[in-house]
Amino acid sequence: MGIRERLSGNEAVAIAMKQINPDVVAAFPITPSTEIPQYFSSFVSNGQVDTNFVAVESEHSAMSACIGSQAAGARTMTATSANGLSLMWEMIYIASSLRLPIVMSLVNRAVSGPLNIHNDHSDAMGARDSGWIQLFSENNQEAYDNTIMAHRIAENKDVLLPLMVCQDGFITSHSIENIELIEDDKVKEFVGTYNPEHYLLDRENPMAIGPLDLQAYLFEHKTQQAIAMKNAKKVILEVAKDFEKMTGRKYDLFEGYKLEDAEYVIVCMNSTAGTVKHTIDGLRAKGIKAGLLKVRVYRPFPGEEIAKALSNAKVIAILDKADSLNGQGGALYEDTVSAMYNEKLSIPTVNYVYGIGGRDTTEKDIKSVYEDLMEINKTNKVENPYRYLGLRGDK
Repeated sequence: MGIRERLSGNEAVAIAMKQINPDVVAAFPITPSTEIPQYFSSFVSNGQVDTNFVAVESEHSAMSACIGSQAAGARTMTATSANGLSLMWEMIYIASSLRLPIVMSLVNRAVSGPLNIHNDHSDAMGARDSGWIQLFSENNQEAYDNTIMAHRIAENKDVLLPLMVCQDGFITSHSIENIELIEDDKVKEFVGTYNPEHYLLDRENPMAIGPLDLQAYLFEHKTQQAIAMKNAKKVILEVAKDFEKMTGRKYDLFEGYKLEDAEYVIVCMNSTAGTVKHTIDGLRAKGIKAGLLKVRVYRPFPGEEIAKALSNAKVIAILDKADSLNGQGGALYEDTVSAMYNEKLSIPTVNYVYGIGGRDTTEKDIKSVYEDLMEINKTNKVENPYRYLGLRGDK
């Protein structure tokens, strides 16, 4: 029987961390993720966990400390946002290349400049090819649940990759919602004990970390990372099944909402999915077959599965909360249409960049997307596949 609570997304993640009781947490504060290490440090100070909390002088140092502790054999966690992730840049690549299963809460925020502390996905999208598994969370419950599942995924012997749990800054991180927590003993049993096969403090089996890796071997090592990322997809589903047995809450690579018979489909991630679901309910009441595909697992990208799930749609809109600034649409759009092409799926598809810098995306905005899709279906023409949603002055 779960424990009913009312918590913000940041509180929910901090409580998940308390229940996991990692060996080390190293962090530096940055809005809107600051509350996570702040809450967790109080658990350390009052003796609720026996974690070594490392207060560092920058986010670069935070990830450096995480790498050192995880390499030494300690289960390690951290949290950051936006420019904090940017300052970690060198180290996040090193963490993944060293196959260190660090878990990080990434509270999504616009990356400067100009300075903006509100939500979009430019931080996560910038790191999408860094070798980190990326799980996205629609609401506080999902942020909590994804954090509980994270170590089981990252530490699996066939994966051994770092993992970031993403949630929308302020929209979920600071908003209080009803949530069902899992009992401490169940979390402890589910997550298990971290027993790395190779670690620096193993005196019987000395090893080197981060040696020079030139032409003779680097290609093969990078391929091993790529294989591990592919393996993660299966492991994510296995862990989700065990999690469902414990809680009754079902997770997949993505969630379909009224998708099976949908003619007009939106693809998106994180909190926007809630607004889309509400809009769909209104459109369905009018007989319009609207649907949603909400991506939960962005890395590894489940392209084949997503393409199959979209195969019955007549028209598709893909919403990106970050602009790739490449003239060819956002990252989620590019990945999705590539997957559709590989599966020989030809469906009219448009991209909307939206919500940049925390701009509100309303039911009216989402409804306008579905109206555009219906117009495309009527005319069988896609005048402009690269669009903006909610941009002032945009026609």
